[in-house]
Amino acid sequence: MPIRPRAVRPEPPSLPAVFFAHDHPQWVVAERVRDNQWVRLCRGVYTARDLAPREHVLGRIVGVAGRTRTVHWFSHQSAAVLWGLPLLSLPEQTHLRQTVRPSTKRDMSVVRHFGVVGPCDQATVNGLAVTGLALTAADCLRSLAPLDALVVADGALRAGADPARIDALIGTARGSVCARAIAGLADPGPESVPETSTRFALLAAGLPVPQTQVQVDTAHGVYWGDLGYPQWKVLIEYDGKEKYHSTDAFFRERERDEAIVAQGWRLVRLTHKDLRDPARLVRRVVEALPPGVGLTPRPYLGRYTQPGRPKSAREFDG
Repeated sequence: MPIRPRAVRPEPPSLPAVFFAHDHPQWVVAERVRDNQWVRLCRGVYTARDLAPREHVLGRIVGVAGRTRTVHWFSHQSAAVLWGLPLLSLPEQTHLRQTVRPSTKRDMSVVRHFGVVGPCDQATVNGLAVTGLALTAADCLRSLAPLDALVVADGALRAGADPARIDALIGTARGSVCARAIAGLADPGPESVPETSTRFALLAAGLPVPQTQVQVDTAHGVYWGDLGYPQWKVLIEYDGKEKYHSTDAFFRERERDEAIVAQGWRLVRLTHKDLRDPARLVRRVVEALPPGVGLTPRPYLGRYTQPGRPKSAREFDG
């Protein structure tokens, strides 16, 4: 599917500065924590300020890198964070692949996967060894719930991952059939987690695969919709609160909508309330489609309404 012109692609974020307890006398660490000069990130690792959620995860990764002596590459969701990929929710544990088997004495905040990473699937991001984009996506597709996996896969394709390489890396182990099916639905077009979540709801309901980044030519110029069905002139837009940050923005959007409708398109605007109620979301889209649109069962996507799904747009990461 097309990527909208001038669209922003995922990029690796900057790493926060951290301090290691082993570099300082114990009394210094205790004093700085007591005086709120340092904030604890994980065992033996501190930062000088409160961090945003994604920065906190990055700080933990830097901390694990500083105390890991074996050859390793950060992987799975941790690699996704380092690459700047979108995630439905941030990982509570740090994942890495290493060349020696983990010891029986384990840090429960770190998940160590045993195995060597091939040269073509290695990368360095901000000085840290990490699995390449394709392997990162394959690992997440094999280990995460369907929606979580699709969010990462969409972001990886958007960042430039090779879909053929992802497919090859999924392999044939347990869960590979489902992972490969979800990978086949991945699309570089979505520009946010809610956009992927909207598409997932439609796919899970069995609706035809929607096109992302739909181009609409109007008398006022070219506009791009989040997703839709050009063959039926149905455009689907996800509206976040930040979209209408001013009165001018509101009126520009209304002018845009009128120009699109004037070309014979039906416009369905969705919000986080629709994502909280996938049945309602699907019903609203179906009402805009021609009668008798066929459904394609996709049981590997499971039920969209799973425990722990985000309740508002603000809860989405990325």
